[in-house]
Amino acid sequence: MGLIAIEGMEFFAYHGCFEEEQIIGGRFITDISFEAGTRGAEEQDTLTGTVNYQKVYEIIAREMTVKSKLIEHLAARIITAVYAAFPGIWNVTVKVSKMNPPIGGKVDKVSITLNK
Repeated sequence: MGLIAIEGMEFFAYHGCFEEEQIIGGRFITDISFEAGTRGAEEQDTLTGTVNYQKVYEIIAREMTVKSKLIEHLAARIITAVYAAFPGIWNVTVKVSKMNPPIGGKVDKVSITLNK
């Protein structure tokens, strides 16, 4: 068993409660980690013995193109899509950070971390 993590994925996307956010867009940083069986990769040095993290990235990139008002909803969609593509994984944790959120003051980011 191994813990696989993909960290610091940066996207420009159109998520937010305000209409302007869904028109102008903004920067988002996403991290994901999950547990998976990795014995095949450990012993045979083949991609078929683990989870292809390029495919995980592609799933997340696709979900980032679907507008959401809330990053909580976005994070839950990412988890659902990754589980659907890789039913053998478990303990998925996703963190979505919205950079420079429009909340009336200087704030670097707001984030949600979900684990399912």
